[in-house]
Amino acid sequence: MVTDAQHRDARTLWGYLRLQHVLRPCDAAIGLGGHDLGVPVCAAELYHRGLFPTVVFSGARNRVRPELFPQGEAVRFRERALELGVPETAVLLEPRATNTGENIRFSRALLPGVRSVLLISMPTMERRAYATCRKLWPEVEVLCASAPRELGEYLAAVGDEGHVIDMLVGEVQRVIEYPERGFTIEQPVPEEVRAAYLRLRRAGFDTRLSNS
Repeated sequence: MVTDAQHRDARTLWGYLRLQHVLRPCDAAIGLGGHDLGVPVCAAELYHRGLFPTVVFSGARNRVRPELFPQGEAVRFRERALELGVPETAVLLEPRATNTGENIRFSRALLPGVRSVLLISMPTMERRAYATCRKLWPEVEVLCASAPRELGEYLAAVGDEGHVIDMLVGEVQRVIEYPERGFTIEQPVPEEVRAAYLRLRRAGFDTRLSNS
């Protein structure tokens, strides 16, 4: 049972991890792999708004929900985007990446000459995606987007409050620790965010922590 105080802490992490970038047209987009089909839905909506001419869907086998991605994340995301009216000519596939760093590196190789990129991810991944891209592709201008949902709506859609809070805690851990490992740029972590993260971690929301 998730308590009211834990919900408040989760909202604090949710607000920190979502960057709320003001979107504008970019040279290309990258749909980052994951188990959330909201990524290709968001990509399709932004494509139809004219925010980019090309999208790379990046991702290999999904370890969380493999039954939903029998041919991998990139292939399933591409299928969903085509269903929503994105033309085949606008979609590139990157089916090898198994983490966010590989999403960026492998997709970058498909996008020569790009000067601005829109990263489309699960809502919880925005800040880490941004930090990863700034580390690995520093010369490109980076914007981030995800499905425009509030936390309560996202919890209802996923149907597992504990799992979502575990993801939030895991993401904040990565924001804090990954710069020392050379994976991302360093970012400020406000004290209220750090305190909420530690309370939730101590309460046992720890299944999505990175151990490597």
